[in-house]
Amino acid sequence: MALELQTVSRMEKGQVILHSTSLTLEKGTMNVLLGPTLSGKTSLMRLMAGLDAPTTGKLIWNGQDVTGMRVQDRKVAMVYQQFINYPGMSVYDNIASPLRLMGKSAAEIDRAVRATADMLKLTPMLTRKPLELSGGQQQRCALARALVKEAGLVLLDEPLANLDYKLREELRAEIPRIFAQSGAIFVYATTEPEEALLLGGRTATLWEGRVTQFGATPDVYRNPVDAVTARVFSDPPMNFVDCTKQGDRMSLGLGVTVPARGRFARLQDGRYQAGFRANHLHLHQNSGDSVQFACTLGASEITGSETYLHLDHGPDRWVGLVHGVQDLSIGSEVGIWLDPEHVYLFDPAGKLAAPRGAGA
Repeated sequence: MALELQTVSRMEKGQVILHSTSLTLEKGTMNVLLGPTLSGKTSLMRLMAGLDAPTTGKLIWNGQDVTGMRVQDRKVAMVYQQFINYPGMSVYDNIASPLRLMGKSAAEIDRAVRATADMLKLTPMLTRKPLELSGGQQQRCALARALVKEAGLVLLDEPLANLDYKLREELRAEIPRIFAQSGAIFVYATTEPEEALLLGGRTATLWEGRVTQFGATPDVYRNPVDAVTARVFSDPPMNFVDCTKQGDRMSLGLGVTVPARGRFARLQDGRYQAGFRANHLHLHQNSGDSVQFACTLGASEITGSETYLHLDHGPDRWVGLVHGVQDLSIGSEVGIWLDPEHVYLFDPAGKLAAPRGAGA
């Protein structure tokens, strides 16, 4: 069982909403759509569900062309970030509602409802109304109603966005377990790189209506094919600085040079853009190869066990994520250390020039 998107695109009022996209989603896989707001995640999901028709291309489900098939004729379930439940019905009846529409017998419905409620830890709440539940329980109810249909494709459009932090963490941990038990194709849209990493599976990064990369989530994170993907899959966004390679040396930013060793040694001489993530910046030398940059502190944000540092290095604005509570004065000069092993190099066209290893 697989869903194939073959060069599908979407235009609305003469504007390209989704550029030509080809993806294959296999049975029993978790597939994450990662991108900022308006990057095309929901548009892509609506095509998968059959809520919208592609302007070009087609969708193939288990070898059958379903491009023009009505959404109600497909085995698809979709869960949105809003809690869409029937407020006047019990949790049991909410979960049972799609099965009743399908004409299932009372015995079949009861078995399916109780099994799904057990999977989602809703059994003690079956007699309650949705408004008597917590936000996380309401979203579980909506998810149960989607899963009880035994849909082959389950689409989750930022389903945890409206929950508070504790509930998000709770459901994030449960969704992979629920997914593993269902055996369906799951597609999960999110704006948060951390959420994509927690969910695992495969990730498609989106930017301005284009899928920039699709592959195993750790691989996309460690080796983004271009600078755009690196920005999408970094939170805070990846830091960048100009770089020049000349012979066996590389110049980074203002007056910092490093040896062009290992994966950098084979690069042609020329100009590049160096990228590095916030967590790879340190206030102290953390390895023998680390180099120091002179920066000015523009602002700091203490989150508890960590501190975000907003830094100016010449014309470049960086964000560093360092351990501990750092009491630094705004406007002070700060020495920031970076190990070149954690640097990505992109060519002038924005393509990754020097892939990193598995330990990135």
